[in-house]
Amino acid sequence: MGDLEIRPALADDIPAIVAMLADDPLGAQRESPDDLTPYLAALERLSGDPNQHVVVAVRAGRVVGTLQLTIVPGLARMGATRSIIEAVRVHADERGSGLGTHFIEWAVDRSRSEGCQLVQLTSDASRTDAHRFYERLGFTPSHVGFKLQL
Repeated sequence: MGDLEIRPALADDIPAIVAMLADDPLGAQRESPDDLTPYLAALERLSGDPNQHVVVAVRAGRVVGTLQLTIVPGLARMGATRSIIEAVRVHADERGSGLGTHFIEWAVDRSRSEGCQLVQLTSDASRTDAHRFYERLGFTPSHVGFKLQL
């Protein structure tokens, strides 16, 4: 993956990021590529927080992946710091290329360098292919997650 760069997301990357977020049945229901204003505001807010890492994978000048890594200091587990991986997307043209594995490995390595003792993520119950992918990388389906829409 020597031709791949992982770097912080920039405002110019938002159209490509939102396109990837919307490029599946779930994302198509909850994302709006027609209005990038809320995404730009969110990126600005996230970029100012040292515990938030919104990154993109770039190959040959093209954004081909994105994820958000959040560092969460805590009291539980003897004051452990954990990280949360969210919004992982790989461009359809890149799926099966090893990019997803490389991207998650980057997030785990970054979590270690930030002093995290645990990396966690959630995946929609309908994403069975993603579940197999995460399990292959060593993640275990150890908890049941709940959400409350506000």
